[in-house]
Amino acid sequence: MKIRLLSLLVFLFVFNACDTDDILPALTMTTNSNEISENQEQLIITASLNSDVNEDMIIPISFTGTATFGQDYVTTESSIIISSGNSSGSISISSMQDNDIEDIETIIISVESQDQVIVLSPSITISLLDDDSDSDGDGINDSDDDCPNEAGLPEYNGCSQPLLIINEVLYDPSNSGLNGDANGDGVYAQDDDEFIEFVNLGGTLDISGYTVSDAAAIRHTFPTGTIISPGGVLVLFGGGNPTGAFGNAVVQLANGFEERLNMNNAGDLVTLQNNNGEVVLTFDIEPFSGNPNESYNRYPDLNLEPDSEGNLFYQHASLSESSGTLFSPGTKIDGSNFN
Repeated sequence: MKIRLLSLLVFLFVFNACDTDDILPALTMTTNSNEISENQEQLIITASLNSDVNEDMIIPISFTGTATFGQDYVTTESSIIISSGNSSGSISISSMQDNDIEDIETIIISVESQDQVIVLSPSITISLLDDDSDSDGDGINDSDDDCPNEAGLPEYNGCSQPLLIINEVLYDPSNSGLNGDANGDGVYAQDDDEFIEFVNLGGTLDISGYTVSDAAAIRHTFPTGTIISPGGVLVLFGGGNPTGAFGNAVVQLANGFEERLNMNNAGDLVTLQNNNGEVVLTFDIEPFSGNPNESYNRYPDLNLEPDSEGNLFYQHASLSESSGTLFSPGTKIDGSNFN
């Protein structure tokens, strides 16, 4: 009898100890960015619970790290308040500008120990970036340098080469009437409707004097004043009278040998070289279908990494976003503008 009574007491103790009313809410700390420039930027720190609170909850926080509070950054509060009826609360942190050259500093935001919540992420580390520093020593501040860890040139925004890519190429326009009229002039002409679409992923880029060649000859020299804005697009057609908006792209016609691009369907190598004759980028036609009657496009647009099958480019009409269209010079696959 004593054993049975003891077992009953143990059961009741365990049952009561596991009552869900005694389980503390779980707290998670997040931020909208793990980096902040010292150029008077702002980020948000949010404390979130897995359930709403019945009354205001104050979450005390502390600030440590190599950055100095009040000198490198400021914040409005020393705690995060989760108001009654809500499950989260936030505070903001603002950086402060100075003229000192400094290494990357850290801001560590931590939840002070408490007994009202289970803290799943007790701290967050923020990197404070110095816009006066020049990590690669190329004379361009990191905040303005598209390649801060690689010495580069001002005209390439701190990179050794311009951040320019070929996003779409039409080397074999369809010969089925106006289905091949890529330049929009109302006439299908094989040589005229070929095009190369360049997109600038970096800052303002002057490519005056750059050349486009195939395996046989220089097919185009970009004239003086050829500037592609950040995120801008340039479409180089083989010829004709291009008609249309082309996504507000810069549009040019081949002006080199034979005044046409003359990309060979059986295999050709398109090469872009800078003013010093250095190769900036290439497009090899050889691996692609000989007569696709449509363009090849990076997928998704502007993608820099090959997919699991090793492909960067796909035939335009095969992509769902194209709605069956054969090309999209100056625009994304779905016909929308890049910027």
